Amino acid sequence: MPAIDYQTAFLLAPVGLVLSRERVIEDCNDEVCRIFGTTRETLVGQSFQVLYPSADEFERIGARIVPIMNTRGLYSDERIMKRAGGELFWCHVTGRSLDRKDPLGAGIWSFEDLSQKRPVTAELTARERDVAAQLVDGKTSKQIGKLLAISPRTVDIYRARLMKKYGASTAVDLVQRLINH
Repeated sequence: MPAIDYQTAFLLAPVGLVLSRERVIEDCNDEVCRIFGTTRETLVGQSFQVLYPSADEFERIGARIVPIMNTRGLYSDERIMKRAGGELFWCHVTGRSLDRKDPLGAGIWSFEDLSQKRPVTAELTARERDVAAQLVDGKTSKQIGKLLAISPRTVDIYRARLMKKYGASTAVDLVQRLINH
């Protein structure tokens, strides 16, 4: 029976794993490459920005990560990410900083492809995607507003836009459509 070392466990883990420093990919496993449709050689040394739909979303989520990591030492969300071919998909992302005082320094991140459970069906803006992800998590307008640094009223406006785009008649209907589409 062959011994299992940490490198083998990392490379063959059934969940996407990335070791990073200052939001640059230092190493990644086979599952991350499968999820994002690329190779390890292509990703290592690249900024996480290559995995985001836009530079703006990369910057906004980075800014959101810092205070949460400073407080909890762990960050987790569901967001739209981008595969190497440009396809957008929902992804559950969790990260832990090796030093809470340096939340974007050295860390480990996991990625889970949610596209089978939640395909991207409507054209959404970056902010609509942020609000949609929080609605699916069951957060209130007030909680979403605080998390995204916008007013609860602004959250309600985005919710109304999402309801129109998804043809939902109630907030509960919207959440169901977000989950099932």
